Parts: sequence; structure tokens; C-alpha cells
Amino acid sequence: MIVDFRSDTVTKPTPAMLEAMMSAPVGDDVYGEDPTVNRLEALGAERFGMEAALFCPSGTMTNQIAIKVHTQPGDEVVCDQTAHVYQYEGGGIAFNAGASVRLLAGDRGRVTAEQVAAAVNPDDVHKPRTSLVCLENTSNRGGGSCYSMDEMKAIRSVCDEQGLILHLDGARLYNAIVANNEDPKDYGRTFHTVSLCLSKGLGAPVGSLLLGPADFIKRARRVRKVFGGGMRQAGFIAAGALYALENHVERLSQDHAHARTIAAALQNNPLVESVLPVETNIIIFNVAAGKTAAQLVAQLKESGILAYAIAPQQVRLVLHLDISPEMVDHTISTFRKVAAN
Repeated sequence: MIVDFRSDTVTKPTPAMLEAMMSAPVGDDVYGEDPTVNRLEALGAERFGMEAALFCPSGTMTNQIAIKVHTQPGDEVVCDQTAHVYQYEGGGIAFNAGASVRLLAGDRGRVTAEQVAAAVNPDDVHKPRTSLVCLENTSNRGGGSCYSMDEMKAIRSVCDEQGLILHLDGARLYNAIVANNEDPKDYGRTFHTVSLCLSKGLGAPVGSLLLGPADFIKRARRVRKVFGGGMRQAGFIAAGALYALENHVERLSQDHAHARTIAAALQNNPLVESVLPVETNIIIFNVAAGKTAAQLVAQLKESGILAYAIAPQQVRLVLHLDISPEMVDHTISTFRKVAAN
């Protein structure tokens, strides 16, 4: 048995999703004529109470388009030091937008309104113009940690007071929504723009949506074309994303329960020094002294468990729709066997 915890991006389309993809009506999306893409964009915008949406190949593209549209070269973007837009998007803030970054030391990837307020530069020609704040919910490097809605609203208030734009990297946004029983429309009211990934927790094979006001999406569509993201008969992949959005939201609670079950077992395993609090579908644990994360990941791979060493002493496991209860039991027993050897 191979159990792949490296990421929730490794999922395969379900039979029903594949059927939806194979039968999808399509057209040329660059001309705005793909009915399946149009339906997906309309549904995403409606769910979050936004005016419009734009379908893109990846969350990196939706984030980078948003940053490009919201900033001018020489501006400064405020985000947590572990944020995906800074750590894992190839230096795109500098490359694509010509902007600099103000990094904040948050709590498991989450910054506060007070930190954001203190990071805004004064109106001084010697300093870059602070123009954009990016939050990530859930936080990948924070172990799937979630912002509270109150804190996000407080950060929006700071942005309004300072004339800043607030963008959300919602790579695993529905994990947070399900875990905290939230209304997606609250996110639409709190953020100027939202990136919603459909190929992580929701299990689509490809794609993310960028949500926002109609005039913003019009500009974003032009930037998507410049970035090489103009797709033609994209309805085949949009159908998988649409199926995921319509059918795979509520089941995220299963992934969260599986993560808690494994994390509880790891707490008592001698291989593990400590486990970050588990809120959604991500487990990050510190490896006990005497072994590195890479060594443990290699041992687990020999037993069919695929994990990811994210730091010299940290391992990440991500739960997703391809992980069954039987795989969870197998994983726990495998960790026990590796610890005993």
C-alpha cells in the first residue's frame, strides 16, 4: 500500500469528476466563449458574494495576477514571513510586479492588525509605498492554522484607514470555512480580492479562481493573458474544478478528522518530539533528536508512506480525499513499526 501525504495536490479525479470532465461543453475561453469556465466563474463569484471571477491554471498565477494589478513597481507588499506568496512563488512579487516585501513574524503564519498597522511606511520618498497586504488562510507553513474572522476584519479596518488593498491567498480556504463553520460571503465582504484554489483540499486536477470586483477582474484578465494563462477549450479542466466546488466541500471535515487521529497517535510516538496544533488537514511535527526529517521521510518511504521534509527537523503530512480510514490506520501502525526498529 502506498499512502501519499506529500500534499493534497496529489489527488486523482474521482470517477464522477472524470465523467463530468469528459462530457463538459467547451468553447474558446480567451474569447469568453467556454460555457463551463463561465459557469465555474459565476458560481465562485456567487458563493463569495463577489462581482466576478477569473479561472487560472494555478493559485500561484491568481496570487501573482492580483499582486501585479494591485501594485506599482517600487511598492511594498506586507505579508507573513512564511507566506506562500513570498516563499513558494519563485520570487514572483519582484519578477512580475517589481515590488518589495515587508515580512512580519506572525503566529504560525498569521499576522495581527497591530503588526500590519506598524508595518505601513510613512509618506516618505525614501521608503517604498505600502500598498497591499496579503494573508494566507489556511497557513501552509503554520500547519493548516486558521485566522479568526474577527482578526481578518480588524486587519481590513487597518487597510481601510491606511488606504491599502487586502488580498487573500485562499489556497485551502474551504478547509478553514468548514473547520470554523464560516460563511464564504464574509470573506467576500472582508477582502478586496480572493484567490481560491480548487486543486488542493477540494481535489480538482487543475485550477484556481481569482475573485473580486468586475473592474479588477477585467484588468486581471489582461494580466493573465500577458502571463501566458489564456487557455482555449479550458472547460474540460474547469469541469473538474466545478465538480469539486459543488461536491467536495462538506467532505473536508473527514480530512480534518483523519489529521487529528494521526496527530494524536504521533504525540505518543518516540520518533516525534512535538506536533503543531492541528486545525484542518495539515500535520507538521518535529522529529525527535537522533534523526533528521529527511532520514525519517526516507524510512517511511520504504514502508510505503510518502511524507515531506519541510525543514531539517520538521515533517509535513497533508490529508486529502484519496486517504481512506484504512490508510490512516496503516499509517499509524507504520509509524509504530519504524519507531520500534
